Amino acid sequence: MALSLRPLWLGVAGLVGFGALLELVPRLGVVDDRFLPPTSRILSVLAEQAGAGPLWSAVGNTVLTWAIGLALAVAAAVVLGVVIGSVRFLRAATASTIEFLRPIPSVAWIPAALVLYGPVRAGTLLIVVYAAFWQMLVQVLHGVADVDPVARDTAYSYRLGRWARVRWLTWPTALPYAVTGLRLAATVALILTVTGELFIGGPGLGAEILRASAGGAVPLTYALVLVTGLLGVAANLLFRLVERRALAWHPAVRGEVPA
Repeated sequence: MALSLRPLWLGVAGLVGFGALLELVPRLGVVDDRFLPPTSRILSVLAEQAGAGPLWSAVGNTVLTWAIGLALAVAAAVVLGVVIGSVRFLRAATASTIEFLRPIPSVAWIPAALVLYGPVRAGTLLIVVYAAFWQMLVQVLHGVADVDPVARDTAYSYRLGRWARVRWLTWPTALPYAVTGLRLAATVALILTVTGELFIGGPGLGAEILRASAGGAVPLTYALVLVTGLLGVAANLLFRLVERRALAWHPAVRGEVPA
């Protein structure tokens, strides 16, 4: 138990140390506190905002946009990844297209999102889905490609149908890759959600950060940025828990060493 808690306490200690550094830097005059307030002032503003409705409304809107975009991206990536990865012709035919589209930065689609949808949630969802989709798709494709050829030939020799092969052979092999892709996609989706709210519009933390910075409320701006960081930590912990539950049978999660 002590060993399992050690990384957690080390992480907490790292955050406390970083907060202490940010407290000292403006107080020692290294940086003007008008542009970088001390940690204590930021936390004070955050505590004030925690008792107000607008903060929780913004958090709720950001989480809603993030969850919808992530769900759409994951559903599409899993279905297409399994289909494309299972058919050699489709994998060869789509490889160049995937490699062409995947490196395009999601923020490059912001002007298109504004033209198509305007400053509403749908525009942010466009770039969130685009960013998270590729993270998930690539992992699922790698997972499908990792199916043991001997196991595949055995499935064919037993005349298992396509759905049975996907259910009992392809998906269990691809699942560890898919869970990793889900964790990566969740982080990317949160980043693009806040980015979209900043530059496209729509309700959420990004819009509140933009409003606070435009109004010169520097401590509030940093407090809202801190909230986005806490959301990222919470999302990472959530999906690590999902990973442990979904892969409880996997040797890497059980801590077993293959013979």
